[in-house]
Amino acid sequence: MKKFASVALLSLGVLLAGCSKQESAAPAAAPTPAAAAPAAVTKIVVGLDDNFPPMGFRDEKNELVGFDIDMAKEAAKRLGVQVDFKPIDWNAKEAELSGKRVDALWNGLTITEERKQNIAFSAPYMENHQIIVVPADSAIKTKADLADKVVGAQEGSSAVDAVKKEEAVFKSFKEFKTFGDNVTALMDLSAGRLNAVVVDEVVGRYYVAKKPDQYAVLEDNFGTEEYGVGLRKDDTELLGKLDKVLADMKADGAAAKISEQWFGKNIVK
Repeated sequence: MKKFASVALLSLGVLLAGCSKQESAAPAAAPTPAAAAPAAVTKIVVGLDDNFPPMGFRDEKNELVGFDIDMAKEAAKRLGVQVDFKPIDWNAKEAELSGKRVDALWNGLTITEERKQNIAFSAPYMENHQIIVVPADSAIKTKADLADKVVGAQEGSSAVDAVKKEEAVFKSFKEFKTFGDNVTALMDLSAGRLNAVVVDEVVGRYYVAKKPDQYAVLEDNFGTEEYGVGLRKDDTELLGKLDKVLADMKADGAAAKISEQWFGKNIVK
């Protein structure tokens, strides 16, 4: 019996040892490498309409100048990044931004609920109105006088949205024409092909001041709006840094100084 028991116990030990070997845990999987941190931003490409004075345009030397140009340069300096300016078709601005051909839209860009669906906006930095410019000798004095008249605006601009929002007035026009830029629209106004142009106040008053004998601005307008810098929705880190820089520029007077250079007063919000 002892011999049989010893054999039995030996067999059982071998069996348990075999089971233990088969059921041992598999080697732990190698840890997944941590995702690389996103590369630090060293350059920002700003998309703009280069025929939008005084916000962004070309001077007599064909160099890009303007209020928004100077604001962007100061902001980039404080962010420690290079800034490049790229003229784009303003009517395709959202496609340029989402396609990563530009990193920011900074050129009198009006903040609207519709645009917020595809664009992340900075805090507003300027308030604007959509004004009505007419020939200096025009009989048009109010929005009601635009009935049966030919009215123009820049294609893709917030002026178009502002006009169409006032449906009764819009439907009273004889024709509503859009142009590639405000300069061309104002040229058509001077040539008599338009009766009025709806345009951003900062732009309209800039041209009216240059030619006060040709243009007049009505007291009526198509509403108040705010300008902001547009970024891609996933550029949250850059947006946060830009908002801080803009707030600092307002607080220390740098934004006011740039505004006074271009408008003769501080109109920064």
